[in-house]
Amino acid sequence: MFSRDAWKEIFETIQKNKLRTFLSGFTVAIGIFIFVVLYGFGNGLTNTFNKFFGDDATNVLFIYPGNTSVPYAGYKANRRIEFDNSDLKDIEENFAMFIDYVTPRINGNGMVKYKNESNGYRTRAVGPSHQYNEKTIMMKGRFINDLDIENKTKYAVIGRLVEEDLFGRENAIGEFIDITGSSYKVIGVFQDDGGDNEERMIYIPYSTKQLIDKNTDKINQIILGFKPQIGYSGAMTLEKSIEKFLKSKKFINPNDQNGIFINNVADNLKQNQQLAKVLQLIVSFVALGTIIAGIIGISNIMVFVVKERTKELGIRKALGATPKAVIGTILLESIFITTISGFFGMMMGVVLLSSMGEKLEAYFITDPYIDMGIAIFATILLIICGAIAGYVPARKAARIKPIVALRDE
Repeated sequence: MFSRDAWKEIFETIQKNKLRTFLSGFTVAIGIFIFVVLYGFGNGLTNTFNKFFGDDATNVLFIYPGNTSVPYAGYKANRRIEFDNSDLKDIEENFAMFIDYVTPRINGNGMVKYKNESNGYRTRAVGPSHQYNEKTIMMKGRFINDLDIENKTKYAVIGRLVEEDLFGRENAIGEFIDITGSSYKVIGVFQDDGGDNEERMIYIPYSTKQLIDKNTDKINQIILGFKPQIGYSGAMTLEKSIEKFLKSKKFINPNDQNGIFINNVADNLKQNQQLAKVLQLIVSFVALGTIIAGIIGISNIMVFVVKERTKELGIRKALGATPKAVIGTILLESIFITTISGFFGMMMGVVLLSSMGEKLEAYFITDPYIDMGIAIFATILLIICGAIAGYVPARKAARIKPIVALRDE
């Protein structure tokens, strides 16, 4: 579209006006760079929320007993509510259509010994389906099964870091460990994406724990996995139904908010996802503001450039240059500077995001990134706006009569 002479002239102009060219390019590059980085940080924030919930199942209700706050049905206030094995059976029977599994959890901790090694660890007495809730990944052996619960076996499934601490390079499978004075056979070693704390856990059959605890049938909490097909609204309805059922069974006032606590992971996930989207929107809005600031900056610079070259343009027109040729020269220069600077700023932003990884986890930003399609779109948008920024003053200058342009100071 433009001749070789036009390009030669553009490069000569850039060489003569290095500072002006640098400022023009810097305005564009910094605008697109900040946009890419901020947008990437927004995605990193979303990754943090997803990672926080990703290591456990999200179709889960955690049900905890509490203390009643008001008297009801002949019972005094401040009564401690307790769950037992019958609650598991009743929930399974009454809500079978909506749930995949129900498992108890009895939390504990104590000193664990193997030969000359010992350390304190948390223990969880659970049922077989607890593996689905925690997304436990078996590295060796197996998890607790129904026969272990029925026979109240003294079996233990230990975390990866427990094996490293106590056994070193030895294989823990088949060995016996002492947990607070009772001997358990290690039948499995697991890993968990939840981190070190989860991998320093020991699982045992809940029936065994109840037997050791003076043959009780009490449990600390109930974990219920509902069918994903019921969706978010179904999960909310199920939560209310189970709360109503348990309050009726335990003689708790229906309006008492302290007798039973239910943590609906699906509800928490949705709320946090909404928060992440709002934060992403805010970050994107700020990033868009940097693009607009870049457009305004390049526009101001191009107005100055055209003003500075008014006399030169007048001479061109006096020598026979058409308005189209005048506009084309300035427009090509604007597009060239904007394109080079824009893609440079974009690539620097992408490289910075790629090097971040998990370095910003302390600030709740994990693996920040930006889709290349969005980055390229933003860069092209800035290039188009840069072209418009050059076209408007160039068109105005092209209309000036040569004699008027030559008188310009």
